[in-house]
Amino acid sequence: MKNTAELPDLAQGLLAGARENEQFEVCLSRGRSTTVKAYLGQIESVRSGASQAVGVRIVVDGRQGFATAGSLDPEVLKQVVEEARENLQFAESDPDQGIAIPDGVAPPGLDLTDPAVLRLTEEDRAAVAIELERRCLSSDSRITGVRSSAWSDGWGEFALASTSGIAVQSEGGSCSVGVQPLAMQGTETQIGYAGDAARRPDALDLDRVVSEAVEDATRMLGATKPSSEKVTVVLEPSVAAAFLGTVVGALTGERVIKGRSPFAERLGEQIAVAQLTLVDDPTNIESLGADNHDGEGLAARRNVIVDSGVLSQFLHNSYTGRRAGTSSTGSAVRGPRSTPSVGIHALSIAPGVNNRDELFAKIKKGVFIRGVNGLHSGVNPVSGDFSVGAYGQRIQDGALGEPFREATIASTLQRMLLDIVEIGGDFEFLPSGTGMTSIAIADVALSGI
Repeated sequence: MKNTAELPDLAQGLLAGARENEQFEVCLSRGRSTTVKAYLGQIESVRSGASQAVGVRIVVDGRQGFATAGSLDPEVLKQVVEEARENLQFAESDPDQGIAIPDGVAPPGLDLTDPAVLRLTEEDRAAVAIELERRCLSSDSRITGVRSSAWSDGWGEFALASTSGIAVQSEGGSCSVGVQPLAMQGTETQIGYAGDAARRPDALDLDRVVSEAVEDATRMLGATKPSSEKVTVVLEPSVAAAFLGTVVGALTGERVIKGRSPFAERLGEQIAVAQLTLVDDPTNIESLGADNHDGEGLAARRNVIVDSGVLSQFLHNSYTGRRAGTSSTGSAVRGPRSTPSVGIHALSIAPGVNNRDELFAKIKKGVFIRGVNGLHSGVNPVSGDFSVGAYGQRIQDGALGEPFREATIASTLQRMLLDIVEIGGDFEFLPSGTGMTSIAIADVALSGI
């Protein structure tokens, strides 16, 4: 990659052209990525790509003009600035509109620039993709093929500067693997999946990926539809992360200001059981969501969202913070191709004590939810009602039993938070950057489709 210092130089060059009455912000990025897929012991495809982007935001008298382009060519950069100025005339004035202003919070100083990804060769990537396929095929006689076995990695640079005095830059990379084995028993075929992601290739747990992918495929053989009843469900960590991510998504300033959150008027209230504490913590380097700054260049910080069941704060960028009469929580998310929105960086749950088997041991009759389908379309963002597809295994007398599929689980987000029976001690950081455990929830409606 080119020297990181080049992007800040470009940003400062554009800032130098800002007019006296303009709030001016420029965001630049540059990156590359590679994906290698294997099939039948050979490399099926290699895709490599590079990207560049610039976004310029100008605010004058509460009107915002924004323009973007996929090039860092000097002539293109000049054109983007002029387009942003031209777009001002189409914007309505908003007294809360403006670029972020430094708030004195110090960034965590994380070193995220491990160059290990940059040293990878095509042979290195191919070897892992081929090995994943080979190990899946040899692990279980019921595995008859592998639909996909892939390696991906990327490296990116980012710089942001503004007339308010913000000037930040970052760079870093990550790599990931994923495999989909096919399991067959008689005429039935099931597809499994598992993956992992890390900043360094040697941090990827290939043993776990293979075992989880094979188990995911084989354990669903012979699955049947469940009967309709209310049961205690145990959500696998990735499923728990999806549900709680949806909850926290409803706790962003954008949703609250628009009245599109079931928790909009509940700040300071008990919205969940006392065992539940949720934080957004991009200062934890163990998470792949870790960062030193948010999308507006303000320092990343640890935000306690739900504290022992109490809704303690909403997440804000600088705009929603001003609208709400408060300040940014360092929760702006954006790239150069968009203006800042509000989002989660590195959601994490405070773990309990008991492992997953100990959670199961307390349940006479229930289900273990291993995966869900249609979560985003199945959740009403205003009411909190949800009904989503699910699959997993029955829990009988404290032990895992037969698999089930083609089911739905239904409740409300509000009810789900209050019906949490126990939070597991099986904490792990997922490839998404979320730190999560298994969660047991009572009185969830289960039905066969």
